[in-house]
Amino acid sequence: MRVDAFDFELPNERIALRPARPRDAARMLVVEQGGLTDAGVRDLPAWLRAGDCLVFNDTRVIPAQLEGRRGVRAGGRAPDALGARIGATLHKRIDLRRWQAFVRNAKRLRVGETIDFGQGVEALAEERLADGSFVLAFAGKEPVELLLERAGTMPLPPYIAGKRATDADDRSDYQTMFAREDGAVAAPTAALHFTPELLAALAAAGIATETLTLHVGAGTFLPVKADDTEDHVMHAEWGRIEADTAARLNAVRAAGGRIIAVGTTSLRLLESAAREDGTIEPFAGDTAIFITPGYRFRAIDGLMTNFHLPRSTLFMLVSALMGLDRMQSAYAHAIADEYRLLQLWRCELACFPELGQFLPGGRFYLQYRKALTAMQAPTFGARKFLDGHAIADRIFRGGGCCCRRGPARLFRQAERADRAATRRDRAEPAHPRSVAAAPEL
Repeated sequence: MRVDAFDFELPNERIALRPARPRDAARMLVVEQGGLTDAGVRDLPAWLRAGDCLVFNDTRVIPAQLEGRRGVRAGGRAPDALGARIGATLHKRIDLRRWQAFVRNAKRLRVGETIDFGQGVEALAEERLADGSFVLAFAGKEPVELLLERAGTMPLPPYIAGKRATDADDRSDYQTMFAREDGAVAAPTAALHFTPELLAALAAAGIATETLTLHVGAGTFLPVKADDTEDHVMHAEWGRIEADTAARLNAVRAAGGRIIAVGTTSLRLLESAAREDGTIEPFAGDTAIFITPGYRFRAIDGLMTNFHLPRSTLFMLVSALMGLDRMQSAYAHAIADEYRLLQLWRCELACFPELGQFLPGGRFYLQYRKALTAMQAPTFGARKFLDGHAIADRIFRGGGCCCRRGPARLFRQAERADRAATRRDRAEPAHPRSVAAAPEL
């Protein structure tokens, strides 16, 4: 799919440079199949149902932005242009002392040279990778985390950092209330809008919460340079879902509740850990999942996210969930209505695709299967819902997507596929209502 299909005009004045205070005072645009609704983050409990579960990313941002000067080459030989300024943004941990990093002014840095970041912090440029990034090996025996606390600054998104300098407030403003696992170089920003008061209101409404860990890398800020999405290469990020967390999330689905990812990082890890039937498995390792329109969502029933840059992989993800035309309309509405947009402290975007979960593990699937199991009327035959799912599955795999079609169109297509299947299998006729009745449950 062409990348320019995901472009739109974003006025600079709509970029928020400081957070809303209190955090849950931010506005929220709710995107559903039926249209758009202006709301606030504090209204979130009213948009969810008892039994639903919000899934947060508990990664903690480290001060991964470093500024230094080129030092001497290993062996003591002075390099050319000694003292050239070098900037490094750590991207992904390799081991206890080595990190992959994107380097600014990289043409002045060679493998085998050191960078002096000040405060007694030095690193060796150990290797240059195919994507242009470097492997940096930090000197000494102190934990790298302590070195970064001494010499590093918080890695604000480029469109924020380009408009103001970092300051002491960023150390707290750029962490979510769930942050406890060190390792991210970018915040899971959707959760920045949550407060203890909002969590209490959600709990009182019967809405559960769970956490997972995805250490967000600096690759989340990289622009898509390819002309076609198929040519874009995602950077891998490390994530973990504990076995007991996966079991509780599967229990939510089994009880008919919805799994709502808070942020694209939570969504990407959940989808990486999901089997074809929607079951979420324990996960520990790298993921480089790249979600674009046509992707079949298995793990989630909705998404709470922030607004994203044009032509970004994250805007492609929300377009896959809700449809490109609908998301273009949502962004146009937000810009016209003067929402404060973009990554750090923008307004929220709540997406509830509903029909996009007409698949194993989805809410409609579970409710419908339960209803048809109890309805043994001969008119429904022996095929019950599983054939209904097979029909919906063929629609997805054939290029259609429930979340991009109106329900009437979807079910008409499903009925046609059902009738075709019936002609091929006269022994067990399927009743067209076996698919069309799903939304009523």
